[in-house]
Amino acid sequence: MSGRTSGSAPVSALAQPLRLPSGRRIAACLGLFLLGAVVGVAGALVQPAWFPGGLLLALAAEAGLCLGGALALRSRAGAASAGGGWVIVVLLLTVSRPEGDFLFAAGAGSYLFLLGGIAVAVMCATLAPGRQPQGDPVRLGK
Repeated sequence: MSGRTSGSAPVSALAQPLRLPSGRRIAACLGLFLLGAVVGVAGALVQPAWFPGGLLLALAAEAGLCLGGALALRSRAGAASAGGGWVIVVLLLTVSRPEGDFLFAAGAGSYLFLLGGIAVAVMCATLAPGRQPQGDPVRLGK
């Protein structure tokens, strides 16, 4: 026999078929993406104004948004959405214009903001608490 029990045993979350996310979840991810973009623009303006403190404040705001998004959605998608919005906007802000205008000067603070922010977004999306199956906190199927 295969060792499977009758239909009364709980099925692992990995064995469930994939479903499309609900409309509320898509709207929440889109909102977090836009909020990440706003935090990226605000951080780009704050970090050169008060160099050490502004940089730390901008990175802390991004980390708080990413972790808050992950906890609000109870999945890593919240952190990835917020981090994705931040990264796209900050990368778009690094491009200089044909007139010679630019937002980021070539300095240590700008590079720390860019690379540190990407690292914070990746860490938050990777280490954020993922979705857990309901039921006993013990191992499934044992």
